[in-house]
Amino acid sequence: MSILNKFLAKRNGGNPTGEMGFTDHIEALRWHLVRSLVAIIIGAVVVFFNVEWIFEHIIMGPTSSNFISYRLLCDLGKAIHVDALCLSDVKLRFQNNQLSGQFMMSFSISFMLGFIVAFPYVFWEFWKFVKPALKASELKYARGIVFWSSTLFFLGVAFAYFLIAPFTINFFAGYQLSPQFENIITIDNYYDTMSDLILGLGIVFELPIIVYFLSRIGILTPKIMRDQRRIAIVVIMVLAAVITPPDWFSIFLVAIPLVLLYEAGIVVSARILKEKKKKENETLDW
Repeated sequence: MSILNKFLAKRNGGNPTGEMGFTDHIEALRWHLVRSLVAIIIGAVVVFFNVEWIFEHIIMGPTSSNFISYRLLCDLGKAIHVDALCLSDVKLRFQNNQLSGQFMMSFSISFMLGFIVAFPYVFWEFWKFVKPALKASELKYARGIVFWSSTLFFLGVAFAYFLIAPFTINFFAGYQLSPQFENIITIDNYYDTMSDLILGLGIVFELPIIVYFLSRIGILTPKIMRDQRRIAIVVIMVLAAVITPPDWFSIFLVAIPLVLLYEAGIVVSARILKEKKKKENETLDW
């Protein structure tokens, strides 16, 4: 029996056969997706009516020399005598090279922030769909998963916005191959960079939750994660080196939280494996 059939069998009370049962599952999933989309749209509408202020003060926030992260990082740098944390003023010129560029961007910003705001509800809908497939013992250890998933996601978004984005923007804004070239950035390129960072790290911070589910269905084990630890750390260090200024302190500042997330994933996977072995031993004893 495939993993999908096992999952559908559990949701269907142990009956994996029958086309109607499968259709019912698809119908249930469809309504979960519809309700999630409605929540995202409601958030997007609220953002859209305030999109000009949001774009000016939030999306463009890291381009201002008064951005809170620049001040706090510089204060931290002075306290620990690391000058690299005092980032220079960002000097960027922006342009729009498409007739409908600014109008379409307002929709993109609205839906991105609408998704971020609605994420707890979206995950809750996903959890409602998955929950019937889990046993009572599994639900016991999954208690509070919506809260922890939402917390990790918002931590990832905040980490990207307040730390990664300032380093990234400051570095690339000041990088020049030659004084003959002036950095004039299109607003859609700037927005794409910001949205990729924010949503990307929000999802990356879900690693412990993803590990939990993959370990539950037997795809991932702590041994696999430990064996691939070196490769994972190299990938994390390369990623940190690309998006931060070329000094080791900045690289480690970004890499350490990502490494800790990976290690947290190993702990989660090990705990799941331990529970499975305990249940197997209890079954054998019986």
